[in-house]
Amino acid sequence: MKRKIPSTVALSIFEAAARHENFARAADELCLSESAVSRQISALETYLDAKLFTRVGRQVVLNDAGRYYANRIAPHLEEIELHTQTLMANRGAGGILELAVIPTFSSRWLLPRLHEFRALHPDITINFSEKPEPFLFRGTHFDAALHFDHPAWTGVVKLELFDEEVVPVLSPHHHDLGSLRNPADLGHLTLLHKAGKNDVWRRWFETAGVRDDRALRGMRFELYSMVIEAACAGLGVGLVPRFYVDRELKRGDLAIPFDIAVKHAKRYCVVYPEYKKDSPVVIAFRDWVEGLAQRFLREHSAGLSAPSLADMAPVAPRRREVVSTPE
Repeated sequence: MKRKIPSTVALSIFEAAARHENFARAADELCLSESAVSRQISALETYLDAKLFTRVGRQVVLNDAGRYYANRIAPHLEEIELHTQTLMANRGAGGILELAVIPTFSSRWLLPRLHEFRALHPDITINFSEKPEPFLFRGTHFDAALHFDHPAWTGVVKLELFDEEVVPVLSPHHHDLGSLRNPADLGHLTLLHKAGKNDVWRRWFETAGVRDDRALRGMRFELYSMVIEAACAGLGVGLVPRFYVDRELKRGDLAIPFDIAVKHAKRYCVVYPEYKKDSPVVIAFRDWVEGLAQRFLREHSAGLSAPSLADMAPVAPRRREVVSTPE
């Protein structure tokens, strides 16, 4: 069945004219004459059987129908352009993986290790898009997601990676590490909270065997990356996923004062739709991430993470506990 879609030329010209609300400026951008733009818009209006602009003298203004149409086709034109450029850049070789990610997790855990995947699969290009919430794959361009496990994922294959585990971190350059003798001492510092997880510090103190009425006080930040930067700047002590701060711990910008962890109910996973389960590109990425996660867990269990405060100052012996608690 023939699709009822106007020509991409007409749509591109309309998008430019709608963005400028001026035929002359659209013509300059597209290297066309103003009359050519006007003819294309008129032909598009005839095809749609709807007026898109209100003409006042020599000026044009988008009407409601035009604004509705422009807002909905512009993202799709950008997407078509992106996929076209990607295919041209790769000349059809290898494959392209459109990956939806949680921003901080991808930048802190995946991207520093991605050179390994590129060495193994130089012909596969991965494009990243931020998707903080679960979504339906149907109707999107995504091949897979690196995300949290969630009941909202339907019609998908899920590969579980590992749980999120948060530990306290602070800057050894801004705090007297030797003065921290037991977990209760952290209550005297400014507590840095991830927004939406306001109860985590209370749970951490309870896990450490401390009752502290100040657990809800402190500064709140929208992203974990902001908590990490605030801790590095010496603004206080933050609770963050251990693997988010590998670099800062190894550089000595942050330290773990007491290795007492609270395990969240969230679990990281690779998710992809069932209709992509035989895709060579998806399989290659899935297998590599699975191996990467297993190696990460082995290294973590073997204690190959960066040193904690106990390795940097003469404080009381550490306790290491992991307690699984609901979000």
